[in-house]
Amino acid sequence: MSAFTIKDLENLSGIKAHTIRMWEQRYNLLKPQRSCTNIRYYSNEELKTLLNIALLNKCGYKISHIDKMCQEEICQKVLSLRDSEAMQEIIVNELVQDMVDLQTDKFETTLSKYICNFGIENGVLQIIFPFLEKIGILWQTGHIMPAQEHFVTNIIRQKLIVGIDGLPCNPEGKTCLLFLPEKEYHEMGLLFLCYLLKKQGMRVIYLGANVPMGDVASIADTMQPDLAFVHLISSFQHANLEKLVNNIETRLPGVKTIISGYPTKEYDREIPEGVELKRCFHEMMDFISRL
Repeated sequence: MSAFTIKDLENLSGIKAHTIRMWEQRYNLLKPQRSCTNIRYYSNEELKTLLNIALLNKCGYKISHIDKMCQEEICQKVLSLRDSEAMQEIIVNELVQDMVDLQTDKFETTLSKYICNFGIENGVLQIIFPFLEKIGILWQTGHIMPAQEHFVTNIIRQKLIVGIDGLPCNPEGKTCLLFLPEKEYHEMGLLFLCYLLKKQGMRVIYLGANVPMGDVASIADTMQPDLAFVHLISSFQHANLEKLVNNIETRLPGVKTIISGYPTKEYDREIPEGVELKRCFHEMMDFISRL
């Protein structure tokens, strides 16, 4: 059983910690336990309960009304929600719960059904990316094992590769070089960029994760790409981003390089002419659509 702090619940549910405490005091929705040092902690089941309560509350149900429901009724009310955004959040929460409980078959079935109904692009934007944000919170706070992260990311990776393989190749399109720098191993975002670029008719050279900059420069010298793309995750440090930008300026002269991902949001250093930052994925998608 995982032990979640109230801050973990805040990050995962979007409900402020002081609101959670108030709900505990006034209602009977959560029953945290106490550590030997009298610090609240919450179980997997309480995490699931709070995710459902937060969703119902967001959709207009008063907390005093939810308090009168049993667990079964709360689940039924969640499943009855018809708003598209609410339905997407339901699926993201289900995937989080399946990962925590190591329900591998259920995880893959849920994700596959959504992709089958709405396509890989909608699946990534509406389900996979929000899910990976929550995964990042769990990973950084030590609430998932590497094995848990690996099994879900491998399933997602397989879905993305199938989507990429289903697109036609265009040898006449602009050549785009995709890579992740050394010590960056999380390639979900980069794979999705590969999908979007290939769909747009680009010729993609995909180098993958943890690539030494010298190797990237060597490939670029040989293939002469029109553009290069990098997508970073939240754990990539500010100083490492500055080093990456400087390396790109030195090692990839003449190749316009587009960097996206969470670390770019707060980056305020001067950017060389050959490098462009996209502060959110929608900016990146808009850029690709205009290629």
